[in-house]
Amino acid sequence: MASKSAMRSPADWLRHTILFELLLLLIAAPICMFVFGANVKTAAFTAFSLSLIAMVWNYIYNYVFYRALMHLRGTTKKTPTQRIYHALLFEIGLLVATIPMLAWSLNLTLIDAILADLGFVVVALFYAYFFNLVYDAVFPIADTAYNQKAL
Repeated sequence: MASKSAMRSPADWLRHTILFELLLLLIAAPICMFVFGANVKTAAFTAFSLSLIAMVWNYIYNYVFYRALMHLRGTTKKTPTQRIYHALLFEIGLLVATIPMLAWSLNLTLIDAILADLGFVVVALFYAYFFNLVYDAVFPIADTAYNQKAL
């Protein structure tokens, strides 16, 4: 059985969230300017606001997701399929929170905001998958139950 140390600490999740959002901001702001013709101020405001929403959601979602993994599997290690579910479920929840903000800040209709956000989700899904893959490799969790199964 995995020890309690197999969970990430709150400080680790904070580092994860900040790194994730900072790198994504560098991608999102230029896309916003290019696709929507937004000026720098509007693009930065929109990207930063969406980032704040996403950081709060990211922290809450990952906390619950990893608690569920520990409860159901006794480990926080994710299989490739679980990584896909992890990214998909995160993005669905984020859509609910970000569509109204996107519509308001860029003066989009609700339909246009949904379409824009769905387009961004495609980018973010791939980004989330690979970011988390790299993050887990660079900042691994010591999980004795997983290591014993691998032997």
